[in-house]
Amino acid sequence: MSLLTYSGIATKIRAMESRLITEQQFREMASLEDVRSAADYLKQLPSYADIFSGLDDTMLHRSHIERLLTQSEYRDFAKLYRFSNLSQRRFLDLYFMNYEITIIKQVLHNIMGGKKQKMDLSDFQEFFDQHSSVNLIKLAQAENISEFIAGLEGSPYYAPIANLETQREMTLFDYETQLDFLYFKAMWKTKDKVLTKKERVVIGHCFGSRLDLLNIQWIYRSKKYYNLPAAEIYALLIPVKYKLRTEQIRRMADAVSLDDFFAVLKSTHYGKLPEADWNEPPELEALYHQILNRIYKGTGRRNPYSMAALDSYLYAKELELQKIIAIIEGIRYGLPSDKIIAMAEKQ
Repeated sequence: MSLLTYSGIATKIRAMESRLITEQQFREMASLEDVRSAADYLKQLPSYADIFSGLDDTMLHRSHIERLLTQSEYRDFAKLYRFSNLSQRRFLDLYFMNYEITIIKQVLHNIMGGKKQKMDLSDFQEFFDQHSSVNLIKLAQAENISEFIAGLEGSPYYAPIANLETQREMTLFDYETQLDFLYFKAMWKTKDKVLTKKERVVIGHCFGSRLDLLNIQWIYRSKKYYNLPAAEIYALLIPVKYKLRTEQIRRMADAVSLDDFFAVLKSTHYGKLPEADWNEPPELEALYHQILNRIYKGTGRRNPYSMAALDSYLYAKELELQKIIAIIEGIRYGLPSDKIIAMAEKQ
């Protein structure tokens, strides 16, 4: 049944995977002299040729390039959506929350960073009109938090974010944490309704690992940058455990120093994986991506006729865009190619 159900979409995914940028191509791009050359290089690649074809020297700033790359990501999602059946679309509709939250966070960064210039989200309007209840036009016009919250009215994000504003003075970290909570709780709760029994195991492994690793990162960030007490750290965590045990979470949150935190982390499932080199404390963001990259590649390859193939491709596309942005930024600042590649591989 899965072969028949997924034969069409699996063929489409394989064709799209063949157009993902290879490691050799990333290295070639990292060795280029300037951003113009990098943009010209992208023009030669099938996935980006039409999007970058009209780019001129006045449009080489990061924000515009990121908008073009985002268009590529949304186009791929739309292609998969058109090829999907009803059950596959239910999963993609849920996955779409990831794109909504990314846009919402961009608006938040703009407002809380004190930028007065309104955001231009018009490039994404048609795509969001088809899949989203978020009013992009109203949201893009927001110049302060009150207007930002008003811009979310009519979407599932409005009430939780509005409730935050009544509690205390909120930081960017508070808002982003709440948005992540909404997404991961919705995904974890709804996956069992839209996935087969086998798919629940596979997607659960990908998503459960992601949840655990995010909780680890949030505990670390809360201790290093915010010096939060354990009780407040617990309140920030996603209330789902996969390979982490409650006792391990408690000990990390209660750790009196970062050395103690890493000692507990080393004893967890994730601290024992081959990606964790304990000659020195690991860089958690890099460790997060290394572990997930292996998991997603493996599940997509082993389960080509399941929802895992969709999930794996969308993750790979998101990772590709992050690497492109990191490489372009490295070129912009004149870094040597080996450092640019090292920076991109942390994505």
